[in-house]
Amino acid sequence: MNQLRQSVLQSFKKLHRTRLKVFAGDEKALLAARNKINEEYSKNKHVQDEEAIKTMIKFGEDVERELRTQIIQAKEIKPGVFKARITDDTLKLDNIPFNESAILDEEPNQRRPCCQSEQQNKQPT
Repeated sequence: MNQLRQSVLQSFKKLHRTRLKVFAGDEKALLAARNKINEEYSKNKHVQDEEAIKTMIKFGEDVERELRTQIIQAKEIKPGVFKARITDDTLKLDNIPFNESAILDEEPNQRRPCCQSEQQNKQPT
């Protein structure tokens, strides 16, 4: 259990370090993230089940990765012009231009069947 406790503390500290990097200069976001991290860890400090703790550690690691790679700070430097702070960790994808010919010509009020109704129709009765 001592090793598990150490993993929980490492996860907690890593989330806080990531919070400091991601929201640098934004006091409101820094405080909100700090409160949320502390609240979630405090809420679950009574948990004794090792599998549940491991699951929560994994969830904390996933949240840390999302914060580090998906969050971008943008600041308006003049009306309509923003400066984004993109880090080396920020996930960057190829920008694919919009293609109007890819849009299907359908009547706006025409209902399309959902995948669940299609599956129900395929099941033997």
